Amino acid sequence: MKKIVLLILLVSQMSFGNAPYWSKTGHRVIGEVAQEELSGKAKRAIHKLLDGKSLSAISNFADEIKADSRYREFSAWHYVNVPPGKDYKDIEPNTYGDLVTGIRKCVEVVGNKKNPKEDRVFYLKMLVHLVGDLHQPMHVGRLEDKGGNDIQVQWFGRGSNLHRVWDSNMIDDYGLSFTELANTLPSLDKKARRKIQAGEVLDWVKESQEIADKLYDSVEIGEKLSYRYSYDWWGTVESQLHKGGLRLAKVLNDIFK
Repeated sequence: MKKIVLLILLVSQMSFGNAPYWSKTGHRVIGEVAQEELSGKAKRAIHKLLDGKSLSAISNFADEIKADSRYREFSAWHYVNVPPGKDYKDIEPNTYGDLVTGIRKCVEVVGNKKNPKEDRVFYLKMLVHLVGDLHQPMHVGRLEDKGGNDIQVQWFGRGSNLHRVWDSNMIDDYGLSFTELANTLPSLDKKARRKIQAGEVLDWVKESQEIADKLYDSVEIGEKLSYRYSYDWWGTVESQLHKGGLRLAKVLNDIFK
């Protein structure tokens, strides 16, 4: 019986499209950065909704519920597949939703004070995670290879794929805690932060898509990746984590202004 239960859980986890995610550390970095950028009003409202928990503490909620079949309807929200040369507005909408529709739904629910607290808390937790996913470029990858999941490579001699390299391999092997990693990000003045926060979700999707296009060209199938790849691309990892945190703060500050 135990084997059957484990098999069901495994199958349910494998069914979620681009299943891997920014590593737990990555999502917590984004939550940590956002926490420091919240307005006083947003900070108080979120503190009340989350019963004092920080954004970093709840940043992995949307991945933690993946194995629960009750939440299967949200599985497609973690990614959006945009073909090369196309914009989001040009693609056929996914019947099950996608990263863009997921973020928009979360903003709508969290921003409506008439909604039950339970609903607002659930969608706030989802929102924190999804804005993070949006800034992992392979979550805006191509449908035919499941956002790089089917592009097999080796990472320091271990089997991996392009998606996983960007989700977790580089961040986890860097070896810093989320607070340490957040503290290594460059200090930006107000003008620089506002420049990053400019635009809205579709602008950020386009930006991640453009990075993803470069990442597809950064490897060959079966390539052995190690220090050189991390050296070449770590700056992009840091930049995306930083942007994810700053933009998450903007979204939350706009909701609770």
